Amino acid sequence: MTPKSKLGEAIRYMQNQWVYLERYLDSGLVDIDSNASERAIKPFVMGRKGWPFSDTVAGARSSAILYSRVETAKQNGHEPYAWLRHVLMLLPPMPKGSDVTELLPMNIQPESLRYSH
Repeated sequence: MTPKSKLGEAIRYMQNQWVYLERYLDSGLVDIDSNASERAIKPFVMGRKGWPFSDTVAGARSSAILYSRVETAKQNGHEPYAWLRHVLMLLPPMPKGSDVTELLPMNIQPESLRYSH
């Protein structure tokens, strides 16, 4: 086996990634792959060419924040539209500078949205 062979390249890659493998083995909380994350963002990746507001840094940042909140809502058992509607009804009357962390998906019980508004 030579270092430039396919097997040699694979072994070198494994050696270079060893610290990450150790991290995975040390924690039962770390997923071995990113498949779930990749599946979650696939709809956004597929549609991004049609979204003109994402062609600037500010637009891309806003999109990333929205996508993050939507996926967090899903992970916390919410139907994203119901959660977003709930939040958008509560935000306008809140005083400027209010603590809005109570409106994050992980801080609202999904059952409380079923019959609200």
